[in-house]
Amino acid sequence: MSQEATYKAAGFGVSVPRGTRPGVVVVDFSYGFTDPQYPTASDAAVQMANTKRICDLARSKGYPVIFTTIAYHPGELDKLPWLKKATGMRALIDGTRLVEIDAATGIRPEDAIVTKKGASSFFGSTLNALLTGAGVDTVVVTGATTSGCVRATVVDGVQSGYNVLVPRDCCADRAQAPHDANLYDMAQKYADVTDSADVLDWLRSL
Repeated sequence: MSQEATYKAAGFGVSVPRGTRPGVVVVDFSYGFTDPQYPTASDAAVQMANTKRICDLARSKGYPVIFTTIAYHPGELDKLPWLKKATGMRALIDGTRLVEIDAATGIRPEDAIVTKKGASSFFGSTLNALLTGAGVDTVVVTGATTSGCVRATVVDGVQSGYNVLVPRDCCADRAQAPHDANLYDMAQKYADVTDSADVLDWLRSL
């Protein structure tokens, strides 16, 4: 049995229903993840440009656009287990350029910024309250990295009761293999993996 047939037989890969009140969550497109001068970053120029188009349209139609960033206080560095495994994250210190949202995303003063300490944008943050307060039923997730914080956010988004869309050309990773594998798995179990053109068409139709 082929891989596709195996997943289909198990009941995976069904299309996600799309609601009428979208919100955009841009995960960790901060300089620490987008500026190649930093070892934790990858080249995300194309993905940020695609994300900007989605954010601009969503914002113009009155839908919320929320950015997330990982930022640590120096006093947290020796106390969080994740930073013992992913030691490169220790450079993401609050107040430094690495944790600022990349201007190429087109971030605006009216956009909320959620600060987090781990992979999921939902865990221990205000994100769910912001989405609930805005009446969001469908979340578009973009950002970096596909295999890390994007995936964790998508999984928690579904578990928090949202329909989730992931435009593949708006997600960046440090290597192609984990990017592709995680998009495939998200598409089978948690979200509709689509592209920015489809998301833009959907937003225009609302």
